[in-house]
Amino acid sequence: MASPPTGPAAPAGLESMEGLALDIIIAKAGARPAAALACASTHLRAAVAEDAVWRSFCARDLGLDAPLDPEDRPLPSFKDAYKVWSESFGMYPLPLVKRVKLFWSSLKGWISENFPEALRTLSKGASEAQIRSAEDDLGFKLPMPTKLLYRFCNGQLPFSKNEDIRMAPLGIIGGYVFYNYNVNVHLSSLEQMVEETKEFNLHLEEQGLPIGPNLALVASSWYHPKTFLLNCSSGDLYVGTANLSAGEMMPCVPESLIKPTNSDMPQDGLLLWLEEHLRRLQNGMIKIRPLSTSRYICLYPEASPLCSSAVTNGVKVRASAVFVPEHPRRGHLGTHLYSYSIRLSVPEACMLGGVYFSSCQLHSRHWIIRCKDTVVSDMHGEGVIGEHPLLLPGQDEFVYESCTPLNGSSGSVEGSFTFVPGRLTQPEGKPFDVTVAPFPLEVPDYIF
Repeated sequence: MASPPTGPAAPAGLESMEGLALDIIIAKAGARPAAALACASTHLRAAVAEDAVWRSFCARDLGLDAPLDPEDRPLPSFKDAYKVWSESFGMYPLPLVKRVKLFWSSLKGWISENFPEALRTLSKGASEAQIRSAEDDLGFKLPMPTKLLYRFCNGQLPFSKNEDIRMAPLGIIGGYVFYNYNVNVHLSSLEQMVEETKEFNLHLEEQGLPIGPNLALVASSWYHPKTFLLNCSSGDLYVGTANLSAGEMMPCVPESLIKPTNSDMPQDGLLLWLEEHLRRLQNGMIKIRPLSTSRYICLYPEASPLCSSAVTNGVKVRASAVFVPEHPRRGHLGTHLYSYSIRLSVPEACMLGGVYFSSCQLHSRHWIIRCKDTVVSDMHGEGVIGEHPLLLPGQDEFVYESCTPLNGSSGSVEGSFTFVPGRLTQPEGKPFDVTVAPFPLEVPDYIF
């Protein structure tokens, strides 16, 4: 950091102090006061020059535990690191820099360990010049937290004709699959943001609809369309509905948390959304699941209270749902669409009346769907998605997905499956019912 040409006279008490006591006082004073103290006397200049002092400043202000520059290249000392980071990010509050840096290092760490094939899709950080160029093309400024997010990582690589199939499942936000409907959301690069925002505004203009207030498209799906838009004036983040072409959107982050102009710690919808997504990855609420010949971040919840679990006669059923705001079936007034995922397994053994069976096979299903407290559907059917899964002890879960509309914003699903010990073609005992514990259908505070 640049030091003032002149400084105050050194306080007499500091001049007489040595070692750890002086180091503690300088560390508590902070980096800027320490730089000023270094101008006061030769004794204090030597104390401030100690790299241990700058190590503490780097850790406290920037979350650095090694002397690295913003591109992770080694530097000679922590003092040099603090200077480089201050010069590169001096236009942003340091607490926000530390927060965004921690977010990206944590997310990249999780991806590297659990989803390494997606790591190569992340671009290196954008420069201030690139951000200003994007803002000029958009015609408005991006919120400060969003700028910082892009300074550390310029979203995911845009698709190319040769990479579409391989990259499509690798969105760091993830998605869901049911029947032939597939969503997988990628974080847009600045270039993609500008291009898709212009296309969106042009479409609205051609439809004779008003263009949104400084809206930028920050994330989208490659398969079936799903779009997230950031209001760069208010900091609110929205998800497009089935009627996005008419400008219809829903907030996907609690508006009460958004404080884009807070001087101490500004936070916009995009930063809050990404941080919540990271928390769900880290705590196991959402996980990596196989998809054909690849893998993807699956948004069906995996843990309570959003995922229910019940075991009956050794058969375990886990169930959860996601809100699907962009699906065409949601276009009907008052109708919400939910997709649910059912996981069936026999962790140890199927046991009925004290007798163990080597297998059991699903015969039929029974669903009770409620809107709030009112039963709106009570239905029975053969099999599931045209199949009658055979479950064996210790095998991986049999997983299937389906969907249901709901004429309201919240409800629940519960029910049962009827199984036959052995096989349907060779039953070894009487049929028995397996409970599906209630799981919620609700519009969540955070929509992904």
